[in-house]
Amino acid sequence: MMLRLAVLCMMLGTSVSGQVRTESASGAVLRGLDKFNGAVVDIELPTGRTVKFERLNITLTECRYPVGNPSGNAFAGLQITETGRTGAVFSGWMVAASPALNPMEHARYDVWVLRCITS
Repeated sequence: MMLRLAVLCMMLGTSVSGQVRTESASGAVLRGLDKFNGAVVDIELPTGRTVKFERLNITLTECRYPVGNPSGNAFAGLQITETGRTGAVFSGWMVAASPALNPMEHARYDVWVLRCITS
């Protein structure tokens, strides 16, 4: 966990103890992949809402981007559950520039953040 935090801070140009200056966005654009059939879907999701992608229920808790740079990196807080399975499949932050930093681990589906929606 500390390694992930340190890598994230290096990407943002701040120290582990420093604050990252970001702004909240009204939503996010995510990409979903069904690994079995190769289907790819782009998902526009407003903050605080839940969308169904195949067997997954994806809730966007927050999308943030660097201050003054809405087209810059996106940081999305996500809660992902699967129909018929207890507990979260994923709960945490995904980073658009580094999807492998904190990926969702699932045998069939991949979900990652592309960008924040600012208008």
